Parts: sequence; C-alpha cells; structure tokens
Amino acid sequence: MTDPRTLVLIPARMAATRLPGKPLLDIAGLPMIVHVARRASEAAIGRVAVATDTPEIAEAVTAHGFEAVMTSPDHPSGSDRIFEALGKLDPSQTVQTIVNVQGDLPTIPPGDIAAAVRVLDNPKVDIATLAAEIRKDEEHTNPNVVKLIGSPIGPDRLHALYFTRATAPYGDGPRYHHIGLYAYRRAALESFVKLAPSTLEQREKLEQLRALEAGMRIDAAIVGSVPLGVDTPDDLETARRLLAKH
Repeated sequence: MTDPRTLVLIPARMAATRLPGKPLLDIAGLPMIVHVARRASEAAIGRVAVATDTPEIAEAVTAHGFEAVMTSPDHPSGSDRIFEALGKLDPSQTVQTIVNVQGDLPTIPPGDIAAAVRVLDNPKVDIATLAAEIRKDEEHTNPNVVKLIGSPIGPDRLHALYFTRATAPYGDGPRYHHIGLYAYRRAALESFVKLAPSTLEQREKLEQLRALEAGMRIDAAIVGSVPLGVDTPDDLETARRLLAKH
C-alpha cells in the first residue's frame, strides 16, 4: 500500500544534446520515461508523477496511465523543477517525503527506490540517496563516476561526508559510486532550493554538495549495482537489449 505522505517525482525535459528527444525514445515498445514511471510505481511507496516542461512528454506519460505535471522551462536544475511540481500537486502540504528519480534510469530496480526512502526512518537524516561499491578498476579514476565518501553506519548504510569526482578515499578498502536518486524531507527540499550554489558545488559540479555545505545530513543506502543511465546511443542499445528480455 502506498503512503499518501510520499510523492515520487520524475523530472524530464527534451534538452539532451547527445541523445535528442531522450525521454520519448522507444525501448521495447515504450517511451523511456514510461519505463521509469513504471519502475517508480512498482516501488509502491507513494504517488508517482512526471514533472516536465514539454507537452509531448506529458502526453506520452498520460497516454500510458501515469500522471504528469507541467512546470516552467526556466528551472536551473531538477531539484527546482520537482519543488514547483510539489507545490502544484500537493497544495495542502500532506506530502512529507519527496523522491527525485532521474528520468533516464529505465532499468532501476523498484526495490532500490524504496531503499532510499527507508533511510529517512532515521529522523536525523535530511536527504537520502543511494550508492554501490565500485567493482570496475577504471571507474576508480574516472571523473564521470561520482564517489560518495562516507562513514559506515551499518551493513548497508553510509553517512555521507563528501562527494567527489576525484579518486577517493585514499588507501585500501571499498569506494562507492554515487547514484543520483534522492529522497528529501519536505523541509530539506524547501531549504535546499532557497540556497545559492555553494563553493564546492561549483568546483566539483555536484549539486548535492550545496546541501552538505549548508549543514544538511545526507545518508545513503548501499545497493547491489549502479542502474544504467541512458546518455548515449550505446546506452540506449544496451537498455533495449536488457528490457527486451522482460
């Protein structure tokens, strides 16, 4: 049974340059954004809606039985887009947990989405996210693989201390690939969107550092693998192969 206090929002727009029209590209007979909405719905944690500035995306989503909300085309980030969507969908402020699922993750396991929400069972946590242990040697030094540096606080949890594109932490032991899915407490999201971009955020090009620099606590659930993010034609073909099997 879904929780009326939880809202899953999937920001989507047609701005990708490497893969034009990305949200509506066909994967196994469905637009990519619909696959993501299905996965979010299967997590069974709350209401699901796609937040978009593009009528064609909204039409595709609603044609497949999901909810869409139109937002401004001028938002600088997905966080700003979901905050506008939250205000439109929940004017009574019933929702207390907002989950931001990226619209280019058509294979994300529903259980991983639910795992992020469970992190907020700890009342000290402001924002929850996901991480997976890096297992490919080349990813340790790849700046496109964002590393979450954190203190272990259980067999499947990390208290995030920093996020970086550098190879870190130094020395022996696991490193963790950050997965850009977030579950916010409503108050944390309201505070976050009011903050100016921070020094380290601008240096690393990582929005989540704004929250850490403002003193917010971010914890992560450790999951088994990193979901496929579809950014290139090769990624798209991989997604098509994976989802053709289902």
